[in-house]
Amino acid sequence: MKRVLIPLLISAAGFVMAADNPAKQKLQSSYELMTLENKAMQDDSSLNPAMFWVVDGEAAWNEKTGTQNQSCAGCHGDVQKSMRGVASQFPKIIHGKLQTLEGQINQCRTKAQGANALAYESKLLLSLTALVANQSKGMPIAVKETASNKVDLQKGRQSFYERMGQLNLSCAQCHEDRAGLKLGGSPIPQGHPNAYPIYRLEWQTLGSLQRRLRNCMSGVRAQQYEYGSPEMAQLELFLAWRARGLPLESPGVRP
Repeated sequence: MKRVLIPLLISAAGFVMAADNPAKQKLQSSYELMTLENKAMQDDSSLNPAMFWVVDGEAAWNEKTGTQNQSCAGCHGDVQKSMRGVASQFPKIIHGKLQTLEGQINQCRTKAQGANALAYESKLLLSLTALVANQSKGMPIAVKETASNKVDLQKGRQSFYERMGQLNLSCAQCHEDRAGLKLGGSPIPQGHPNAYPIYRLEWQTLGSLQRRLRNCMSGVRAQQYEYGSPEMAQLELFLAWRARGLPLESPGVRP
């Protein structure tokens, strides 16, 4: 039954097939698939709505908080200098644990500042993440496979290629096999994480990569990974490794 049902589901969703396999194409940011108007919105800091979060992040960076009455700047100094290139290396192993950028920000808050961890998708966590990520804008993603992250990378790879949910689809079936084609009239991107956090016009707000991944899981009727879970970090790691070399655009704009 599944062999008959899945092609029907794909056809009904509006996939348009092409002769060439898009997975063989060079790395392409989903920026290249946007309209000129949306590209202009991302490129101009005075038009990019995500920059409001970056400004809020700058204020939070210098604000003392927690039982240690410590600010981010108190440890790291000028964000433009100390955070240059940092986001291009995440997720990464820190003290034996795979850590996303959001996870490391919360680690700093709880350990160095004595403050409560910030909720995922909260304005403050998104603002600090956008601020740090913005310092690496234009730099290539530099995540590599190492002895310490090999197991996590393999688990993330498995998540990407494993079919899931009631629709029995994998990430790869959309973002490799059909990348560059169309779904419901919209182009299917290769699924790279180089612009996150992003201001998505559909959301009318800034959102994290984990929010977008959970959206995809919901779309195929699958159980969503929890925010901040090891499974989510592992999938992020594989996506960053898969996109290595692509320049960061953070914070980006998407439809």
